Amino acid sequence: MGIDKETRTPTLDDVARVAGVSRATVSRAIRDTRGVAPELRAIVDLAVAETGYVPNRAARSLVTGRAGTVVVAVSGTDAQSDGSAGEGELLGDPFFGRVIGGIARTLGALDTHPVLLLIETEADRANVLGLVRSGVADGALLVSTRAEDPLPRSFADAGLAAVNFARPPDDVGLSYVDVSNYDGGRLAAEHLTARAARRIAFISGPLDVPSAQDRARGFRDTLARSGQAFPPTATGNFTVESGERAMTDLLREDNDIDAVFAANDLMALGAIHALHAAGKRVPEDVAVIGFDDSAIATITRPTLTSVRQPLEEMSAQMARMLLELVREPSTRPSSVIFDPELVVRGSA
Repeated sequence: MGIDKETRTPTLDDVARVAGVSRATVSRAIRDTRGVAPELRAIVDLAVAETGYVPNRAARSLVTGRAGTVVVAVSGTDAQSDGSAGEGELLGDPFFGRVIGGIARTLGALDTHPVLLLIETEADRANVLGLVRSGVADGALLVSTRAEDPLPRSFADAGLAAVNFARPPDDVGLSYVDVSNYDGGRLAAEHLTARAARRIAFISGPLDVPSAQDRARGFRDTLARSGQAFPPTATGNFTVESGERAMTDLLREDNDIDAVFAANDLMALGAIHALHAAGKRVPEDVAVIGFDDSAIATITRPTLTSVRQPLEEMSAQMARMLLELVREPSTRPSSVIFDPELVVRGSA
């Protein structure tokens, strides 16, 4: 039997009565405490829906000692030294949209509020640490574009709950999720050599970033096994403009290039722009492969063959790992590595 929702606010006791279980069981189920059987949790969920009960977040925080809030700290949103990748452009990057969207959806389903902070200064970094250290936030999800970002080490040294997107540099003792970037580079090289491309070039990301290093190693090692040592290489910074500049430089050095792998989709799009400007047809004259399989891959002309990293699944796993760390602070640092997949389209 339900209650009259028009006359009063439903309570935990109302939920317990409708579910036919104890008040303590209802409390444990709503707090997602371990030890509550799935069948009991389902009964409690139905009773919550029937009564219209809304948990009191402030009261629950007093009981559990948790804020129910997680900081999503995105570093590297200020302009780079060459003036590229300012805040607006960076947040417009489909990579970040997919990561942040996956985090937000997962945390929302787990009744945890994400707070997005753009980290640009030392004061911003101190603020993030302070929010977690003071208990205003339970932990932090760290998403960075910079190899030298000090936040992962700061969180690890302070013993605060945090999970990093991508392997942190310098073996910082922090949990992380990543894709096998080496295998992604290998997939790109295998596809281009299977097309019988003879002069394959490479546009790398910044080589102080671990993911860029791994993509480069996977690509170059695989080409070397096929007999194509030392591919023509230029370095970009994951932006369209840097990909266009890099492709222009590569063609200036070697106009016989017949295939190129760019270490992300934005640089691949820039490479296609440069190839078109040089009168080259894609893929008839030069085949192009990107990395990420972002929305950009479906709107380029021709559509872009790209190495897919499952960003939504990776960011969801990242969020779950953090909440597990919050529940069990003694959990040792761990990693989850996802497999990449080559999505073949018109460009290669």
